[in-house]
Amino acid sequence: MRGFGDLEAVIMNQIWDHDSPVTVRELLGELRGDREIAYTTVMTTMDNLHRKGWLARVKDGKAYRYTATASRAEYGARLMREALDGGGDTQAVLSHFVAQMDGEESELLRAVVRSLSERPPR
Repeated sequence: MRGFGDLEAVIMNQIWDHDSPVTVRELLGELRGDREIAYTTVMTTMDNLHRKGWLARVKDGKAYRYTATASRAEYGARLMREALDGGGDTQAVLSHFVAQMDGEESELLRAVVRSLSERPPR
């Protein structure tokens, strides 16, 4: 997996911000506030994201309504997993990553590790 392209990222962020499924036309209206963009460009990008498994869609009349198949957090975790898998020495990668954290982030990491270690095994 690699990260989203620029337009894919913009579209996914818009979809994640919605509480309900969204059509191409609805998203286009929001995107046009920031950029000049064609309907077909948005439609093709959303179709590509669907093909890649990032968006689910349901037919609604002549259009599709799209929803994300994973949350922002799950996407971020997948990117982090890919970085760990491709970084060679996992301990070194983790050490460099943790060294870049500020105090609040490192405290969050400790809390997550604590929480996970207290869970019963699956």
